[in-house]
Amino acid sequence: MKYVIKDPKVCHGKPVFKGTRIMVWQVLEMLAAGEKVNDILKSYPSLTKEMIEEALSYAAEILKGEHAKSP
Repeated sequence: MKYVIKDPKVCHGKPVFKGTRIMVWQVLEMLAAGEKVNDILKSYPSLTKEMIEEALSYAAEILKGEHAKSP
């Protein structure tokens, strides 16, 4: 991951976008609520489209891992 990091010193170790305190779950929640990427970028000008795309990939990787563990 280039843009999504987990640092115990930042936001209690929750995944954030590198160089920010913007938590990945916040952006994912906005997307789930139907907000457009361009609107999110206006709200968070320190983010890029690539960062949001990586957040989606990150979420998919987590779900793949959890799915693999379920019976």
